[in-house]
Amino acid sequence: MAIHVSTQFDGGRIEVIEAQHAARIRLKIAKDSASDFCQWFYCRVDGIAQQETVLSLENAGQSSYPKWEGYHVLASYDRETWFRIPTEFMDGMLIARHTPTMNAVYYAYFTPYSHERHLDLLAQAQCSEFSTLLNLGASAQGRTMDCLKITEAHPHTTQHKKIVWVIARQHPGETMAEWCAEGLVTRLLDPDDALAKVLREQAIFYIIPNMNPDGAFLGNLRTNACGANLNREWMAPSLESSPEVYWVRQKIYETGVDCFLDLHGDEQLPYVFLAGCEGVPKYSEKQKQRAQIFKETLRAVNPDFQTEFGYSVDAPGEANLTLATDYIGEHFGCLAYTLEMPFKDNANLPDPDTGWSAERSLLLGASLLHPISAVL
Repeated sequence: MAIHVSTQFDGGRIEVIEAQHAARIRLKIAKDSASDFCQWFYCRVDGIAQQETVLSLENAGQSSYPKWEGYHVLASYDRETWFRIPTEFMDGMLIARHTPTMNAVYYAYFTPYSHERHLDLLAQAQCSEFSTLLNLGASAQGRTMDCLKITEAHPHTTQHKKIVWVIARQHPGETMAEWCAEGLVTRLLDPDDALAKVLREQAIFYIIPNMNPDGAFLGNLRTNACGANLNREWMAPSLESSPEVYWVRQKIYETGVDCFLDLHGDEQLPYVFLAGCEGVPKYSEKQKQRAQIFKETLRAVNPDFQTEFGYSVDAPGEANLTLATDYIGEHFGCLAYTLEMPFKDNANLPDPDTGWSAERSLLLGASLLHPISAVL
């Protein structure tokens, strides 16, 4: 059987240079649509069963985040179970080696989160008595901006509740963010979970599992269909280039916000960490205290999270207010955090078979109920 490389499915993206022999499959990471960002890949390779297969991503050294050391490509036969395969970064190329036991294999930068799974999550959630599915508007290509509103159904207490906003996957290739959001939603809707019940009584949650549905479908790492990096659009979103941010920001102004989380993945750092809004001009002592409580609580309940490694903290008054966390922290004076997860492994708790995974992202999302409860 001839070797064939395909990407004609939800989230698929790669360019083929040569695929004549299993031991020499030459590939190229494709740029985002309407943008020069270049990192995400996801493809299916047919005709390689029982053959020593070598996949060479020849432009990895020219990718947007070229620090590939410690990264291992993910593979799957059924798109449900994903595992890491031996990978090395050498001479500017990312080289992955695998001898498949089956004829068709999927390879990806990280475990994909499909649009079908997204729709399944929404359908299951809206069947709960605690959840309402809202459509906030349309993306650049007309996909719905889905938002789950979750709370106990007691209208007479609504006006006294805190407002929690959680958004995920502004950067569509950071699929671990939606896995994390799913973990949060699933636990929050569990009628037998005491902490979830208390939180539903205390707060109204607005959760956007996928901020960038167009970019996710197109197989982009970082931008929407117009080439806009949504996490640089919060100061002045437009219906022409960044409608996704426009509609969500409009809803946040309508509801207000007491706690804000933006879920992401980091291509280079092998850790789970938080990035706050310390550099915004109006950063307050109240925000500082709540941020400390959030960090300490999350570290206590989930050892995957740590505080030693992360981004440098902005100097006072020097935050970039085009970022969601900084914008919301400045304009609403609330706790605002970006949560980052690795594409590689968690160096503090490594797992050579899976690295950082969809499953660990789900569990991290479920554990977020504890620090949210602590700050509320």
